[in-house]
Amino acid sequence: MTNPVERIPLEARLKLMDGLTFLRAIRGGGAPPAPIATLMNFAIAEIDEGRVVFAATPDARVYNPLGTVHGGYVCTLLDSCMGCAVHSTLKAGLGYTSVELKVNFVRPLSEATGEVRAEGRVLSAGRQIATAEGRLVDARGRLLAHGTTTCLIFPLP
Repeated sequence: MTNPVERIPLEARLKLMDGLTFLRAIRGGGAPPAPIATLMNFAIAEIDEGRVVFAATPDARVYNPLGTVHGGYVCTLLDSCMGCAVHSTLKAGLGYTSVELKVNFVRPLSEATGEVRAEGRVLSAGRQIATAEGRLVDARGRLLAHGTTTCLIFPLP
């Protein structure tokens, strides 16, 4: 038997659940992952309030013309983990959007890098503005990139 909540359209479910519950539903399969996560092959590995970790394994599909992982891939992982860290603190009926993103690239990535983890942590969560930091590391814990974001919090329409 189907869970009655699963019959409610995803957009409506998002309004009914706080951010942490919604992200846990994605991780547990009760809600679909964001299309960007499917496209770029990354998934939630860990979730706590104010902290989200994504795991990904870059390959040649995300290379730039120079033969390394495109910076946009790194930015997407960091934007996603930091934004979702903010999302994990939101009450039901609230959404967010990134209004500023700063990324520092430390080491290049390639297929040889293997699995990477992007960890986002909330630094400050106010009523309208939240800030978070993110770190992208390889399996040995070496820093590959890091960043910060500012997110605008708003009621969902």
